[in-house]
Amino acid sequence: MKKYILITFCLFVFGHSNYAQTKLDVVVEKKIDSLMELMTLEEKVGQMNQYNGFWNVTGPIPEEGDASNKFEHLKNGWVGSMLNVTGVEEVRKVQKIVVEESRLGIPLIIGYDVIHGYRTQSPIPLAESASWDMYAIKASAAMAADEASAAGINWTFAPMVDISRDARWGRVMEGAGEDPYLGSQIAKARITGFQGEDLSAPNTIAATAKHFAGYGFSEAGRDYNTVDVGTSTLYNTIFPPFMAAIEADVKTFMNSFNVLNGIPATGNSFLQREVLKGEWDYQGFVVSDWGSMAEMVAHGYSKDGKAAAESAANAGSDMDMESYLYVKHLKILVDEGKVSVDKIDDAVRRILRVKYELGLFDNPYKYCNEEREKEVIGSVKNKAIALDMAEKSIVLLKNENQLLPLKKKGMNIAVIGPLAADKNSPLGGWRLAAEDNSAVSVMEGLKKYKGNKLHHEKGVELVKGKEAFVFEIDINTTDRTGIAEAVEVAKNKDVVVMVLGEHGFQSGEGRSRASLDLPGLQQELLEAVYAVNKNIVLVLMNGRPLTINWADENIPAIVEAWQLGSTSGDAIAKVLYGDYNPSGKLPMTFPRNVGQVPLYYNYLSTGRPTYPGDDLVFWTHYTDEVNTPLYEFGYGLSYTEFTYDNLKLNTNSLNKTGELKVSFDLSNTGKYEGKEVVQLYIQDLFASITRPVKELKDFRMISLKPGETKNVSFVITPMTLEFYSANNIWESETGDFKVFIGGSSNTQLASDFTLKD
Repeated sequence: MKKYILITFCLFVFGHSNYAQTKLDVVVEKKIDSLMELMTLEEKVGQMNQYNGFWNVTGPIPEEGDASNKFEHLKNGWVGSMLNVTGVEEVRKVQKIVVEESRLGIPLIIGYDVIHGYRTQSPIPLAESASWDMYAIKASAAMAADEASAAGINWTFAPMVDISRDARWGRVMEGAGEDPYLGSQIAKARITGFQGEDLSAPNTIAATAKHFAGYGFSEAGRDYNTVDVGTSTLYNTIFPPFMAAIEADVKTFMNSFNVLNGIPATGNSFLQREVLKGEWDYQGFVVSDWGSMAEMVAHGYSKDGKAAAESAANAGSDMDMESYLYVKHLKILVDEGKVSVDKIDDAVRRILRVKYELGLFDNPYKYCNEEREKEVIGSVKNKAIALDMAEKSIVLLKNENQLLPLKKKGMNIAVIGPLAADKNSPLGGWRLAAEDNSAVSVMEGLKKYKGNKLHHEKGVELVKGKEAFVFEIDINTTDRTGIAEAVEVAKNKDVVVMVLGEHGFQSGEGRSRASLDLPGLQQELLEAVYAVNKNIVLVLMNGRPLTINWADENIPAIVEAWQLGSTSGDAIAKVLYGDYNPSGKLPMTFPRNVGQVPLYYNYLSTGRPTYPGDDLVFWTHYTDEVNTPLYEFGYGLSYTEFTYDNLKLNTNSLNKTGELKVSFDLSNTGKYEGKEVVQLYIQDLFASITRPVKELKDFRMISLKPGETKNVSFVITPMTLEFYSANNIWESETGDFKVFIGGSSNTQLASDFTLKD
């Protein structure tokens, strides 16, 4: 029987963080007390109500209908927040209504989906996660906050910290991938980027950790679908990035669309009252996702809107986004004794606290500076930040015979594919404030290098007709008109750069796919070009892992370029020509076949895990596909080569108050200076619950010149080994462990140690 070592780190971190916050907010709490004594129940409920921008504020005032009612609610102080009101002029006018015309003048929080930039778009979040560079990710979020705050916005509905193992789910593009440790580090980086060191500064905005909880585990990868996970998965995989978000002092949480244990998240007391506001002592507020409160009726959980409002309020959902249920029903529910005034007061206090922390009570118009708006949005400085992030997000998947980097002079290059000259798809999904067709295309990026001749052909159209509308992506599966021209152009060229992938709106919310192949006729185009010229560099633009088996078997060089935002083409050209040596690593596993999905590296071993001797049938496998992925989590090449050697532990025995040092030599044995993301994984061999075959526990970016060797070290403590155990507590357990070091999750370089009392 094992002995258990209880580690109180999580409690200490959360307790310490909240104590510090409370200590700093004594004056604010007294102000909130004074304000709430003045508020009527209707005004309190109003603070829990959020409306979408329902009219052009600079235009005529609504005179009738629903918009007129909402306008009256603003004047009455019955609106706590608005979303999708952008631009200093619009924000100032809507803020002026509540501040100068309502009885108490409580300012609005202005929210917006600032997911990977405002006007200047950084790479989609999944792409940023491939950088494994927390400094760059933080700078990217800070840049987005800088532009958004200049446009009058003070609250973003980001970051999405959902862990997902299913590439079919469209919203994988919005998150950090499949790993809870990497996801936790990225959550902290994005939150600190958005919120800065001083939330009251005019260039920072409040962040939102979403979606609480389990949304990324939607069955079959179909958005909004049912979620059914066990306690271990919930605590050990789904919860850690949310816990990290609290550690980073995130100001708001957003609940999710899915059910968990049969109860919609918006009305789930376990998630919101017991865990978030109870166990974790979270002091910020919870906002529903768009209409999720009303959707509890569609779930078959609530009889009607009034019952949904009752469930949500009692469960701890503090603000209603676009369901209109709180403003319609909460006062009545309080009068009927179905929702307590204490719960209303608790929600309102949380909302007011964030408004005070933003500095909105000191100056409701602090985000309304027209000169700053003109100066900051789309600035050269912000474009440079986006370019740096884009370069670091690119992953080199294959490079046979050192086809890359390309020579800068004397080459005849064919540039083929529907995305080669595309200036819109590279912006990706969730780019609400970006200008259409504003990205630098691959062709534009390549043309800035003057030494080679470029010949461009689309080959095929990706979508039918003109640019697809945001909600209607009509993929071309019949028009092969341009393939013959592309094949002709590809003949006798020194190299063919083929730019293929997904349309920018094929991933994102509501955009799940049953297939992970190249959409439309692109595979046919790729094979036709390959038949006449095998010297192909495949550049992929996509918002999720794809199944590219044929390309991996046949194409000599493959570059995963994701959807890199405003500076996409410049970043890709710099990588192709070697002015930037790629260092990205995959944050999600690439499957060989969609039938393998969900596929992830940190799986649990089964009772029949591997091919058992002469038995050809009874072990965990497919009869028509191998178990292994095409590219594993953490994988990514460089133009140079790295070797790992001389792995050492300073001790093979760790006690509950000690630490263990892991060291090894990393050498650059290639011809280029480069960066390697070195990764440390742990396997807990025996525990009170079955543990993953491998778990990422630390990583570091190391830069090396050709021929250089560095000794790299990591420290392991009992805290490193914590997990949510069969005792329903966070703890590390005594026993035997393996530590792995390498450049991906597939590393086999390992050593053993024991944790003792």
